[in-house]
Amino acid sequence: MQVTETLNEGLKRGYTITLTAAELDSKVNEKLAEAQPEVEMKGFRKGKVPMALLKKQFGPRVLGEAMQEAVDGAMNAHFEESGDKPAMQPSVNMVDGETWKEGDDVVVEMAYEKLPEIPEVDLKSVSLEKLVAKASDEAVDEALANLAETAQDFEAKDGAAEEGDQVVIDFLGKIDGEAFDGGAAEDYPLVLGSNSFIPGFEDQLKGTKAGDEKNVEVNFPEEYGAANLAGKAAVFECKIKEVKAPKAAEIDDELAKKFGAEDLAALKGQIAERLEAEYAGAARAVMKRKLLDVLDEKVSFELPPSLVEAEANQIAHQLWHEENPDHHGHDHDKIEPTDEHNKLAERRVKLGLLLAELGQKAEVQVTDQEMTQAVMNQARQYPGQERQFFEFVQQNPQMQQQLRAPIFEDKVVDYIVELADVSEKEVSKDDLQKAVEALDEE
Repeated sequence: MQVTETLNEGLKRGYTITLTAAELDSKVNEKLAEAQPEVEMKGFRKGKVPMALLKKQFGPRVLGEAMQEAVDGAMNAHFEESGDKPAMQPSVNMVDGETWKEGDDVVVEMAYEKLPEIPEVDLKSVSLEKLVAKASDEAVDEALANLAETAQDFEAKDGAAEEGDQVVIDFLGKIDGEAFDGGAAEDYPLVLGSNSFIPGFEDQLKGTKAGDEKNVEVNFPEEYGAANLAGKAAVFECKIKEVKAPKAAEIDDELAKKFGAEDLAALKGQIAERLEAEYAGAARAVMKRKLLDVLDEKVSFELPPSLVEAEANQIAHQLWHEENPDHHGHDHDKIEPTDEHNKLAERRVKLGLLLAELGQKAEVQVTDQEMTQAVMNQARQYPGQERQFFEFVQQNPQMQQQLRAPIFEDKVVDYIVELADVSEKEVSKDDLQKAVEALDEE
């Protein structure tokens, strides 16, 4: 077998692989000889079928297998000897494939773009600034107030019911004058504006007072769950027994116990920890962006055009769908990447290749436990279908890679940060927020 280079331009490579007819015939005979001991055919004992008959019976099928194995073997040997790593799946085409006949040489053209050589990076020379924000008393008090609102209670009020008030009602629903199952309740606490009842129900109770009686006229939605009620007009005879205004819970030890803390001081401590964990996550995002900016400026190498083109197309496609959220399909005109898309693609490809190289050299691995946790986190977006999602991921290598890639990247970033020169700078929550907002503007 002969491998001849036909293209060597930048990262682009081209080769012609020639498998002679004699080599191919030898390969076919070799495969038939391996199978001969197990072949049974009428008129012959097992393993005693003549080679000529085997070749006539099975030769055409074995020929294709032998051809594929030989070409694959030549490609693998080439990549092992040259050290080239293709950026994308190589293009492999058989010359004169439509007119080829048994007895001819097999000539295959292979073309690919190799991954570039990544230059060494002195990670200890990288200087980074880590923003540190402490949870202030004001931030803790604000979070406490928000918790108190979620734990709000209601207290009786004089006057008419308003949006956000709770009305305690007895009601009886009727269709065509007849009561229906599930259409009645007593002492039901309904918060106006909660949209917990069918559309139009709560609005008609606004303005009512304790002691009032009100007939609420509504139509059940056409897609209502109970088929016997869907689309029907109904009247609910309501008696308003009490009107209550919302009241935030008192910020005290009792509130703390509602949220699982021993007392108010312990709850404040938990809130401060949670806030500072959020600040740390935001600060890490800011530092990561700065690190990527530094690496982008520090390192330069040739990029595979095919990877850049694919990334630019993906960016353009994703942004188009973000700007056209009502268009869920892909039956739209081809979206041409802009110069901005291409520039962003070049950055992403460069940093992706660099981080992959650094992670490989540092032997960074994504553990099974980390992958399982990532799948669990993603599965929560599909309540009731978690098992099906797990099975989908197990059978889909591309999905596994999508989940593994950000974990790997973050672990490589952590590795770099450990080696880099990192200084801390204490900032306020507002300054940290501005730094985070600046990431979206870049």
